[in-house]
Amino acid sequence: MMRVILAPAILAPGALDELKSWLAITTPQDDTSLIGLLRAALDMCEAFTRQMPIDTLCEEVIPARSDWQKLATYPVQSITGVDMIDVAGNRTPLDLDSYEIELEGDGGACIRMRSRTPRGRVAVRFTAGLAPDWQSLPEALRHGIIRLAAHNYRQRDMDAARPVPPAAIAALWSPWRRLRLI
Repeated sequence: MMRVILAPAILAPGALDELKSWLAITTPQDDTSLIGLLRAALDMCEAFTRQMPIDTLCEEVIPARSDWQKLATYPVQSITGVDMIDVAGNRTPLDLDSYEIELEGDGGACIRMRSRTPRGRVAVRFTAGLAPDWQSLPEALRHGIIRLAAHNYRQRDMDAARPVPPAAIAALWSPWRRLRLI
């Protein structure tokens, strides 16, 4: 499985304003680096919780098979398209009759081809996220993202390795963490 972000989550100006307030920054000169830190904190939140925080348009490429295959990204909100990718890398959009999709109650999504397909892969485009936008994100996740971005801003010149995320942020995100049995 290979996932690609086709359209990153939209960070409303409110996210930058919250981070600047947390850091007591009033000038716009660091805005670009602060937005980068917010995006990195969003990625860390997803890595920790195993759930995409804000709705993002993604694509996963999986083998073209007739058995059910689960997408790796959670929580899937909708499937927006499915393309067949042949061995040469050419894409062909598939008709709805060519595949079946099952959206699960826990946010997972499964797909399978209805008929025997030629060798190749399938690209599944979908939207995934816990909340449609920054303002709708649960407070604990939002606060943890702001705190991690602020922490990284303050630690930018330090050489010592620190646990990421710090314990206070992990405590905020832990209730949202998807656990897996190995």
